[in-house]
Amino acid sequence: MALFNRDPAVRAIKQLVERMPNHVSVDLTPGSTMYGLVLGSTNESTTVMDLASRTIVRWRIPWPRGVETDLVSFDVVEGQLADDLERTDLAQPEAVTIAELPRRLGSYRGRRIRQWLADLVTPADGPLFGFRGPSAPYWEFRGERPSVALIAADRGPQLLRRHDDGSTWVRFGWFGDDVWLVCEDVHAIRTMEATRRASLAGKDLATSLGFRPAYVLTTLSRPVDGHCYKSCTGLLPRG
Repeated sequence: MALFNRDPAVRAIKQLVERMPNHVSVDLTPGSTMYGLVLGSTNESTTVMDLASRTIVRWRIPWPRGVETDLVSFDVVEGQLADDLERTDLAQPEAVTIAELPRRLGSYRGRRIRQWLADLVTPADGPLFGFRGPSAPYWEFRGERPSVALIAADRGPQLLRRHDDGSTWVRFGWFGDDVWLVCEDVHAIRTMEATRRASLAGKDLATSLGFRPAYVLTTLSRPVDGHCYKSCTGLLPRG
């Protein structure tokens, strides 16, 4: 009975995602349409999994001044690639430019997400993004390393609130490193504000977020005063 009562919009999204033709690589033809599953979004860039190739891509979206991104994890979005993809940023080799605001088609939370996320997890290969510390000079990047890492934490994650500046941070362990990153995940930030706690971890964090965070989505920023900074742009469940 549940099958026949399912919302037609939900069924349409499920069919779109699960019947998407599979490609070995991302189609980067200027002006073409790309369908993505949002993993994390800020006004600087939106990290999606290209549904056709199951590859991580960063979208530069032309948000109007004063408009904040309203995209959240597991949104299904349709975007048209710009004529000039601007693929010359050596610090962000996965980044492409979207011609206009993407269209949100709905959300997808099918069981397949669990395997997709597991396939995207970043393996241990030295420190996060190839360097220790919070940032690295822009001129040191050569386009050889990705600017997105989906981390399955060894310990944590833990959310912390700094009262001196009101910022939210994510702390987690990853292959022996104790990693602290500024948090840009809007849902996580609002969770900390709502609880008025200085820190959240374990069951308290899972209860407050509404899910148990299994992955930390980390990204590198555009250069700020000549340096690219690490940040957390999403806390994600296992699926």
